[in-house]
Amino acid sequence: MTKGVTDYKALTFDCYGTLIDWESGIWDALQPLLMENDRDGITRAAALKAFAEEESAQEARTPDKLYPGILEEVHAALARRLNLRTSPELNAAFGASVPYWPAFPDTADALRVLKRHFKLVILSNVNRAGFIASNRKLGVAFDAVYTAQDVGSYKPAPANFEYMLKHLPGDLGLQAGDILHTAQSLFHDHVPATAFGLAKAWIDRQGLSQGGDWGATATVPERPDVDFLFPTMAAMAAMAEAARKV
Repeated sequence: MTKGVTDYKALTFDCYGTLIDWESGIWDALQPLLMENDRDGITRAAALKAFAEEESAQEARTPDKLYPGILEEVHAALARRLNLRTSPELNAAFGASVPYWPAFPDTADALRVLKRHFKLVILSNVNRAGFIASNRKLGVAFDAVYTAQDVGSYKPAPANFEYMLKHLPGDLGLQAGDILHTAQSLFHDHVPATAFGLAKAWIDRQGLSQGGDWGATATVPERPDVDFLFPTMAAMAAMAEAARKV
């Protein structure tokens, strides 16, 4: 018998791209570099595509580096790639930009609804301090938070999912079959979640299922199957709320 959304006990979330609008945050944080070089001809789409490629490569090269350091290296790499002049100060400012990245407009309200029905867990590719800053925009207290800093690697590495699945039984009494992994990124989340046999809800913020572009997310050669597809967190919360009332 097919499970519905509300048959799960917990939602495990990717944060950046799913709850936090990292593409707007990244693009805004790149503006000082573009203005320093008087390069208003570089499009948002081109910059985000380059970011996706450089970020995933840097995370794989230096899995033990904290996320601000990853962003510093990515900023320097983007400057080289785009033939722009940068500086240690500009690189460091980009590295420190995560606390300024905005939440999607629907996130906080959706999370408050979902909190009534599920345990909420974060599995994020940032450091602990970065997530604490972002969590001030999210409107709820999460029941557990697992970051790349805790694991020592970055998704899509299997170690991140192994860490979460190892800790959830002791932390919250949850097994793999109790959780619905909820994320925007096919590359960071849905491909590895599929390998672990997890149920998956795709928050398709970029409209990829309808032919949208990949934005700041690295591409995958084959789209994994998902159990649920929603265009926004608001849509997922509305379905969960309606199901509970039946």
